[in-house]
Amino acid sequence: MKPLKIVAVSAGLGVPSSTRLLADRLAAATRQQVADEPGRAVEVRVVELRDLATDVAHNMVTGFPSPALAEAIEAVSESDGLIAVTPIFTASYSGLFKSFFDVIDNTALTGKPVLIAATGGTARHSLALEHALRPLFAYLRAVVVPTAVYAASEDWGTGGSGPGGALTERIDRAAGELAALILGRAATAPAAEPADDAFDVVPFAEQLAALRAN
Repeated sequence: MKPLKIVAVSAGLGVPSSTRLLADRLAAATRQQVADEPGRAVEVRVVELRDLATDVAHNMVTGFPSPALAEAIEAVSESDGLIAVTPIFTASYSGLFKSFFDVIDNTALTGKPVLIAATGGTARHSLALEHALRPLFAYLRAVVVPTAVYAASEDWGTGGSGPGGALTERIDRAAGELAALILGRAATAPAAEPADDAFDVVPFAEQLAALRAN
């Protein structure tokens, strides 16, 4: 049984970054809940968009990804579950975050389980998850988990991010929903395509000749 692949995309710009920290927390929680399923191996990867910013810009202008960007796009496209985390700028996702998903084929996320999350300086921007991120991934035909996770600055410094804290509870709940979708999708994976000779296809010319004969 091949390992399930979880990819977290972080659009944080700073080093260190609260956006990357949230991505790591969500990835670890999801990995733990998927790995609790007997016989399931899990691979986790974090894609740092900060390191790909120039490549993304060049791709938007030229239409061709660099090797590093192409590899990141492939990882996201082939993942069994995606965690997408962005800082909130001007009440919406960052330009880098949006640009990255703009250069991905718009069918690559069809049916893919996605957990959306964001960070910001104040809790007032938490609704950006619902009016900006959720519609974006709905347009891409992804399956977005019900619980979105927003972490404001105060969530990291008031004990909310520790065991039993409010942020930790949201992370665990969202991770559980993503894990359930990943495992459910793996369990119902479509069977192999039928062989080419499974169907008897009559060429159009022969069908037309038959009609004329009648």
